[in-house]
Amino acid sequence: MALLIIMITCFVIILATSQPCQSPDDFVAATSPGHIMIGGLFDIHEKMLFSEDYPRRPEIQKCVGFEISIFLQTLAMIHSIEMINNSTLLSGVKLGYEIYDTCSEVTVAMAAALRFLSKFNCSREIVEFKCDYSTYMPRVKAVIGAGYSEISMAVSRMLNLQLMPQVSYESTAEILSDKIRFPSFLRTVPSDFYQTKAMAHLIRKSGWNWIGIITTDDDYGRLALNTFAIQTAANNVCIAFKEVLPVFLSDNTIEVRINQTLEKIIAEVHVNVIVVFLRQFHVFELFSKAIERNINKVWIASDNWSTATKITSIPNVKRIGKIVGFTFRRGNMSSFQSFLQNLHMFPNDNNKPLNEYTMLLSACAYAKDSDLSQCISNHSQGTLAYKANKDRERNFFLRNDFLWDYAEPGLIHSIQLAVFALGYALRDLCQARDCQNPNAFQPWELLAVLKNVTFTDGGNSFHFDAHGDMNTGYDVVLWKEINGHMTVTKMARYDLKKDIFIITDQETRNEFRNLKQIRSKCSTECSPGQMKKTMRSQHICCYECVNCPENHYSNQTDMDHCLLCNNETHWAPVRSTMCFEKEVEYLNWNDSLALLLLALSLMGIMFVLAIGIIFTRNLNTPIVKSSGGLVICYVILLCHFLNFASTGFFVGEPQDFTCKTQQTLFGVSFTLCISCILTKSLKILLAFSFDPKLQNFLKCLYKPIPIIFTCTGIQVVICTLWLIFAAPTVKENVSLPRVIILECKEGSILAFGIMLAYIAVLAFICFIFAFKGRKLPENYNEAKFITFGMLIYFIAWITFIPVYATTFGKYLPAVEIIVILISNYGILCCTFFPKCYVILCKQETNTKSAFLKTIYSYSSHSAGSLAMSHVSLDSTKSNTTMNNPSSGGKSADCQKSKDIQTFAHICKTNATSVSKTWSRKKFSSI
Repeated sequence: MALLIIMITCFVIILATSQPCQSPDDFVAATSPGHIMIGGLFDIHEKMLFSEDYPRRPEIQKCVGFEISIFLQTLAMIHSIEMINNSTLLSGVKLGYEIYDTCSEVTVAMAAALRFLSKFNCSREIVEFKCDYSTYMPRVKAVIGAGYSEISMAVSRMLNLQLMPQVSYESTAEILSDKIRFPSFLRTVPSDFYQTKAMAHLIRKSGWNWIGIITTDDDYGRLALNTFAIQTAANNVCIAFKEVLPVFLSDNTIEVRINQTLEKIIAEVHVNVIVVFLRQFHVFELFSKAIERNINKVWIASDNWSTATKITSIPNVKRIGKIVGFTFRRGNMSSFQSFLQNLHMFPNDNNKPLNEYTMLLSACAYAKDSDLSQCISNHSQGTLAYKANKDRERNFFLRNDFLWDYAEPGLIHSIQLAVFALGYALRDLCQARDCQNPNAFQPWELLAVLKNVTFTDGGNSFHFDAHGDMNTGYDVVLWKEINGHMTVTKMARYDLKKDIFIITDQETRNEFRNLKQIRSKCSTECSPGQMKKTMRSQHICCYECVNCPENHYSNQTDMDHCLLCNNETHWAPVRSTMCFEKEVEYLNWNDSLALLLLALSLMGIMFVLAIGIIFTRNLNTPIVKSSGGLVICYVILLCHFLNFASTGFFVGEPQDFTCKTQQTLFGVSFTLCISCILTKSLKILLAFSFDPKLQNFLKCLYKPIPIIFTCTGIQVVICTLWLIFAAPTVKENVSLPRVIILECKEGSILAFGIMLAYIAVLAFICFIFAFKGRKLPENYNEAKFITFGMLIYFIAWITFIPVYATTFGKYLPAVEIIVILISNYGILCCTFFPKCYVILCKQETNTKSAFLKTIYSYSSHSAGSLAMSHVSLDSTKSNTTMNNPSSGGKSADCQKSKDIQTFAHICKTNATSVSKTWSRKKFSSI
């Protein structure tokens, strides 16, 4: 690229040397002599006038479309130079200037750059080709401008040849901060990086995420578009469309492209905010046609046109919608305003723009104030010949205030800063040099000083940063209609470093609130409690709203995802905007189920006490004596009492003590109860057994106290080891979605299972013994009821295991209480209720004689059965003896009978006698 620029430059140099301009001074817009010459580049005219579709000869075309606001910028440069000349900043050294009109064309600006680079004091103004320009002395030492980035880039590449300082007052393209490509370029404004960042911040702050952008097809427009796209993506803002217009107004396709852009704006009905990076004449054409189509949007204005009076004065511009713009920070304008007031006294011999303005103003002398701008614009499309007359002079003086309305304070201040920066740099450079001599220094020497210069203006300090930028910040402006005229008012100040908007008054805050009420979104805003669901084929800004699932929430609008609640302590319903603290639950004392179970437990305790009273009042009755003795009965009743009482530890807020007590108390007391019933079963089986071998075995086994202590002691050891190594503790069950369950965890499932299994083994043994004695006398059939009681126990606990394993929540303890009550009531009812029934309702059977009679009847029946079995056995033996006399066997007396019938009668009579004696012994033993 650099080689190409050099080749183009050399080609232009050859042209300049071979065919020089006949009158080069005609090319200069405004000039003033001085010891040090400062160049200026301004787009005083908006376009070049081509007689054909494209130029056929390499000649500078005529420029049309006089821009009053740019004309004021040239006056600002002249005024600033005059201020330095009239001050003591450069004593004895006068600054001169050469200002050129670029006509918004790069080629014209490059031609002016050639004049800047031409050798000083040469009869023929040429640019010499050198390998080293360190000693080269051009006629201009520094350049102010250009305004537009596209032109500044082209000019800067030429000025880099001699490292001539170029200080722009408006070129904001971010690429110009690259000091490798543009080493001699500086500017008194921030780069577009900060402007696009500020725009994206404003868009996000206003709640917009679906916008359009319009730029120009050049380096400035494309770079601004790319930078803005990055900034919007970082702020979750989507660009619905990107429209690019031809950069120069002389392009004959610009009208077609503007119409296409307007059609796109109309088609995108959800886009109500449009960012515009255009030049003033683009915006003028765009808005003029948009007003005709009744397009009403929010327009975000770049610094190029945010304060342009040319656009604010468009008829019916208020119908275009709201315009919010960014402009450069303004300074003290009082001196420049006074300069404009006395402009009629300023010499205009070498100032063509001033002459042209005078002619245009004279041509519109009789136009109304509201139509003056349009009149000047219409007349500036042609060439006017100036003829002095008194009426025109008079009109010029009367309408001189008209200029101030077109002044853009931010740009005027930037131009002043550019001139002042050069002035202070020259002061530092000229302290050791005689700058009245044009050969005192080269441009590159001035550039080195300029990069490090620091100066003050209006109490503020200014300097260039490492990128050659002067980050003065931005003012945010709003267009408002006041007294029938569109006025640019300041809304806020944007701080570049902190990335914040500084708002100073309540009215401005209200304006920001009004902006937020304007909707520019692709999709309906998701309310709190919802989240965005983006489709794959759509922008992230186009989405559907879905409700937050359970245990998730969103507390802001348009959240990308729902936030997860802390599942251990909080919960949230579907479409929740916040998390709720989980309620702590347990089987409370006031719970209806708990009250019912406690009532059943209390009723069981009442039954135990009632049975104890009944048995105590009937101590000497046979039914009480037959129950195993008063001590065993009391121990069993105590165990039932403790079992019923243990259910109370399952209710209420779990504590470590209650968790340890509820299981161990039940386990030990129930084991003791089963152990006592086991001894009773053994005793019953022993009392009514006619088998001598079984009787001998049961007599050896039947040791009541050792059995009870051994069986219960084993359970005590199991529970003790359980409490020592893995005791039950209180745990918070957070698995449920809305509540925290305080529950007792067993600590060791194995220990819990061993405890229950041990009770089950004892109960099974008790069941076997009781089942053996199920055919006892009806009034003494306790074994049968024990069998029923054990069956109830097994059914209850077998059912308990799957129910307990599948139940969760606060009613889990209730399951254990129910099974305890069922097994406890089953054993209590089967063990004691039949006896209480006999004591209370069948007192005639609760006598010694009645029991003897019952036992005698049972014994007679049992003895008869036994005798018949002996008869059958002995008859077999007698037959064997008769058939085999040689056997020599002897038989009892009854066996000596002649026939079997007689033998059976005798043996039965003997058995009856024996059963009476046996019955008395059994009664006394039980």
